[in-house]
Amino acid sequence: MKKSKSGKVNRAWLNDHMNDPYVKMATKEGYRARAAYKLKEIDEQLGLIKPGYLVVDLGSAPGAWSQYVRRKFSPGGAAAGELNGTIIAMDILPMEPIEGVTFIQGDFREPDVLARVAQALQGRKADVVISDMAPNLSGIESADAARMAHLIELAIDFSQAHMKPEGALVTKMFHGSGYSQLVKTFKETFRVVKPLKPKASRDKSSETFVIGMGLKPEKVGRADPAE
Repeated sequence: MKKSKSGKVNRAWLNDHMNDPYVKMATKEGYRARAAYKLKEIDEQLGLIKPGYLVVDLGSAPGAWSQYVRRKFSPGGAAAGELNGTIIAMDILPMEPIEGVTFIQGDFREPDVLARVAQALQGRKADVVISDMAPNLSGIESADAARMAHLIELAIDFSQAHMKPEGALVTKMFHGSGYSQLVKTFKETFRVVKPLKPKASRDKSSETFVIGMGLKPEKVGRADPAE
């Protein structure tokens, strides 16, 4: 009985996924995931990513956000060829190469990985840090909320150490336990904080995105999050 119910749920999800307009659009436009349209909508609303910028993509695999930024940096919006800007992507998981994107595989909490990031930055600070990171969910709400909070705090710490004072951080969050505390942390760190739920984010999902713009003066240049 249980197996049958699970099968029905899987079939229903697959059916929704295959009929999802963003999945179809991603396939048509060559994006690796529908997540590209979440960042696109956030960027179009807030005007975060501009040609010539340095963008760091945390938790980048499979690469849809880096693909979007790469096209934004191309004079004609192309997926290959000329590029006006710098993209550094990082993930614990492997990622298929994207032309013009520097990919670092590893955990950015590790000192050696941070050293590789610093080398890729070449003394520059990021204009924008984007993070679509999420933990593997266990289904235990308190544990999942704690894991999510940890990843977001790491992204904030990274931004304080490696982002320009006027830069912006985009992070994924989930409504529920710990959400209001994380928004409070954002408000303590950034001058402007905007929560957004893009249309490409499924209605059923508790996923939302919080964008912090402009570090408060006392939060600039904090030490690396590595211990």
